[in-house]
Amino acid sequence: MEVSVIGSSQAKLGKSDLAFREVGFCNLRDNFRFSNDRVSFGRNMRWKKAGISFTLKALQYEPVQEEKKRSGSGTRSKLVNGVRLFVGLPLDAVSRDCNSINNARAIAAGLKALKLLGVEGVELPVWWGIVEKDAMGKYDWSCYLAIAEMVQKVGLKLHVTLCFHGSKNPNIPLPKWVSQIGESQPNIFFTDRSGQHYEECLSLAVDNLPVLDGKTPVQVYQSFCESFKSSFSPFMGSTITSISMGLGPDGELRYPSHHPQHGNMKTQVVGEFQCYDQNMLSFLKQHAEASGNPLWGLGGPHDAPTYDQSLYSNNFFKDGGSWESTYGDFFLSWYSNQLITHGDCLLSLAASTLGDTGVTIYGKIPLMHSWYGTRSHPSELTAGFYNTAKRDGYEAVAEMFARNSCKMILPGMDLSDANQPNENHSSPELLLAQIMTACRKHGLKVSGQNSSESGAPGGFEQIKKYLSVDNVLDLFTYHRMGAYFFSPEHFPSFTEFVRSLNQLELHSDDLPISDEEGAEYAVRSQESSVSMQTA
Repeated sequence: MEVSVIGSSQAKLGKSDLAFREVGFCNLRDNFRFSNDRVSFGRNMRWKKAGISFTLKALQYEPVQEEKKRSGSGTRSKLVNGVRLFVGLPLDAVSRDCNSINNARAIAAGLKALKLLGVEGVELPVWWGIVEKDAMGKYDWSCYLAIAEMVQKVGLKLHVTLCFHGSKNPNIPLPKWVSQIGESQPNIFFTDRSGQHYEECLSLAVDNLPVLDGKTPVQVYQSFCESFKSSFSPFMGSTITSISMGLGPDGELRYPSHHPQHGNMKTQVVGEFQCYDQNMLSFLKQHAEASGNPLWGLGGPHDAPTYDQSLYSNNFFKDGGSWESTYGDFFLSWYSNQLITHGDCLLSLAASTLGDTGVTIYGKIPLMHSWYGTRSHPSELTAGFYNTAKRDGYEAVAEMFARNSCKMILPGMDLSDANQPNENHSSPELLLAQIMTACRKHGLKVSGQNSSESGAPGGFEQIKKYLSVDNVLDLFTYHRMGAYFFSPEHFPSFTEFVRSLNQLELHSDDLPISDEEGAEYAVRSQESSVSMQTA
């Protein structure tokens, strides 16, 4: 079997149709997968055994728009409220050994499709555990530089996310030498009440402790940023327009209060406080003694629920519970201030190291929207945000971002209250509104993201609502490029979404035409083909 789609630059297609057909995803099943230069069908098939290869030969484009310029007419686009649209590249765009780009040809074709569609740029995750994998100070940027060059040649912009955390899906651990230190010094990791360590990022309590072969994590992060700045200097301020500083689990400013091994914790239960590594307990003890209540420094709240317990199984988060007591205010203030201090430290580092390169610095906070409808907001409290029905926990966070001249990334703009389960009193819309109000108060611009890569119900309409009515937004990153993104079930909807954002004023020649009419036009290409052939 052979499926081949020939790229046409002269057929009369609208921009999005040209992008969609040129890449050739319109004929693929929803369950195809790319692996390096291969594509396989079927969710349970081994990629190599599937024996279906994907090849792309030097696509040559002469877009319809160029012809329009010569004739004095064309397509003009303007994003809603000036918001720029980016698309996230795959999390595992670079192999773990940093010697190859995963699915390189598919990414190259995808970049061209996005450019033709009118997307401004792409977001690239750069992993600490890949670049500085084997030894402190030994960096390998080669494949990330190659991707930056690919993006530059296509004419897109690049937002780089510096990931100082690990990931289970895809499997990208912390640097090998860091994990080896953690084996003998597990207190460099966050720890919960049962003594379980979270080994996908370092505890914020060790930020300024020399636990990494005599250096502090902050010193190691700064050296990493300086090496990045030097290595990517040809791209900085031109192709690379913005950089996100990793701040914690999943890159977000938060505690890892919801462990993934306990199921879908972010939406079902309240999480646990993460203050039980030796360094956090030492800081808590010092703070309690300084406040004149040394007994409060022996540990976290004894009456807070565990991961597997419901909100109402213990007293801490109930109405009138310990969270409303003097002790509760003491602990929650300390716990959240530790997080804000950590964020301040890392954003200040990023601003001082990278701020003179012409790029904008971003940091990401989570949207812990479960239980927002209760008075105690327990999911936010365990994640480190002292936000309750009686207290605004995001004012201080927004002020900290503004003080460092950094912008804030907010996920969850595809989520609506109507599609949330009733049992956990979730309200992503009200929480987003609260955070954005705090940002607006401090003159802080926001970059939005979607949370569901598989498509939340009504997600595109929800995103458009935020983009069209809220001038605090200046950028939106849609996650994330991959097999589902370019599938027939998704890509046409994304195309229409981009069209609606661009407010296109279409010339009659830009409108899609029938297959019969299209057949009358010559297809001009120079080895311009996207093909899939069975081996």
